[in-house]
Amino acid sequence: MFRIMGAVALAAIAGGAFAADTPPAATPKRTAKATNAIVTAPLPEDQAAMKAHVMFLASDAMRGREAGSAEYDIAAQYVAAQFYAAGLRPGGDDGGYLQRVPLVTYKAADKGNMVLSRPGTSPLTFVFGEDYAPGVDPAKRATAVDAPVIFVGYGIVAPHVKRDDYAGVDARGKIVAYFGGAPDSLQSEERAHFSSAGTKQAIAADHGAVGTLTLERAGPRSTPFARAAEAWDRARTIWANADGTGKAEGAPMLGTLSQPGAAKLFAGARTPWTQVAKLAANSEARFKAEQLPGNLTIALHTNFEPKTSSNVVGLIPGSDAAIGKQVVILSAHLDHVGVGKADATGDTIYNGAEDNAVGIASLIEEARRFKASGKPPRRTIMFLAVTAEEKGLVGSDYFANHPTVPLTSIVADVNLDMPIITYKFEDMTVFGADRSTLGPIVAKAAATKGVVMSPDPDPAMGLFVRSDHYRFVQKGVPSVFLWPGKKGAGKAAWDDFFAHHYHQPSDEITLPLDWAQGVRFVETNYAIAREIADGDERPRWNKGDFFGLLYNGFGAR
Repeated sequence: MFRIMGAVALAAIAGGAFAADTPPAATPKRTAKATNAIVTAPLPEDQAAMKAHVMFLASDAMRGREAGSAEYDIAAQYVAAQFYAAGLRPGGDDGGYLQRVPLVTYKAADKGNMVLSRPGTSPLTFVFGEDYAPGVDPAKRATAVDAPVIFVGYGIVAPHVKRDDYAGVDARGKIVAYFGGAPDSLQSEERAHFSSAGTKQAIAADHGAVGTLTLERAGPRSTPFARAAEAWDRARTIWANADGTGKAEGAPMLGTLSQPGAAKLFAGARTPWTQVAKLAANSEARFKAEQLPGNLTIALHTNFEPKTSSNVVGLIPGSDAAIGKQVVILSAHLDHVGVGKADATGDTIYNGAEDNAVGIASLIEEARRFKASGKPPRRTIMFLAVTAEEKGLVGSDYFANHPTVPLTSIVADVNLDMPIITYKFEDMTVFGADRSTLGPIVAKAAATKGVVMSPDPDPAMGLFVRSDHYRFVQKGVPSVFLWPGKKGAGKAAWDDFFAHHYHQPSDEITLPLDWAQGVRFVETNYAIAREIADGDERPRWNKGDFFGLLYNGFGAR
């Protein structure tokens, strides 16, 4: 009861503190349902504790917990206080629970320009919004490139499926042009990996390219050029370098070309654009890489706005003399998307109750269970609440590149992101379970709670690469991402959430959240974490696993 009242009081104080700074137009409509949501029959203590966290973190006073906002900072202090109450040792900077994360928001400063020069012809200036949409370089305030262009199909290099889209060309000092997406025949998680703009840019950089262009195509999972043209000046966020620019993501993305723009680029090429475009409608098409005629001159300008946020880090030291310094990370993102477009009721605050206040509440309550057990884990357990997941896994990426413990000591990550608890779950989907020995460990632990494992219900979504655990995968750490599954009432609950509440103002405490299922989720995850922390064997990648080999992970070779 004390902990519940404490959370409510904090929410009231925060609401009062920020009310004077909130313009009337930004204040959401409040209904009787929202106001009375906290006036309910008493819950059992463990359910009430979990609800109290969500009540505070997803309250209107937190204004959607956008990374870099003052409200997010309050949420981070709240989590730090809860880590302290759970008996965790500080694992952040300067002996505290917070790890400072320098962020920078960057956007195109102007529409840029793009000019194609060929011997014997007048320079051809591409038209903004018709031929091209400018890219944005997070690493430079001014980007100027004058280089030949090489077409490389999908821009994929994947020896395990005998694919090298760069074969036969030298990309050093050149711009590479490719299609977005990846062949449908690739395994779903590998397809998601190779579809990522970051992966394509990294491959281009590995081949010495000075920039990249994305070509519009027709076909499955294609992105219309109009979308890129409309969003050309949207703000993006990444973690910042010391000079105030952002972390480079491989070769800079210089722009997107429409099909008419691509036709101009391909004029006089060995393979006509009409042929290339027709082939591109089939995701399985393979293209012969070739250098296109002429040089392309591109100029971009980028504006930067610095911000600061923080990860929250707490530790339970391992007790075993031999393996106690090995670290098992339990992660969840604390941020959501802030204040945005009003819904039909006039509500502008995207509270993020399920996404991911429930995940953070689970993390806190899991920490409390370790303390209450009276039995320290054999391995060290780190509880990590990260910022800027909604900006592109930025906080976890910063931590993975600036860990507060030696990177070599991190042996596993278990990630909690958006667990839907509006139904009685019968199973658990564990993304990445079939890639490492974490899979059997999770299955064994979940079975003790009467929960079975189910395979990925929608492989096409490629969810293994879309949450914070993936930043640890990229450092070679075996990792999994846990969701209550879709058996029984699960599918309808998930479909309803994604259709009506995901990244909407309605993702708030007024949803029919079943706190008993929240406690089941915590108990299941506690059993999983305990099994990993106390097991004799260090988690390892399955021999020959694609991601394990790609990132030189333990056990893959």
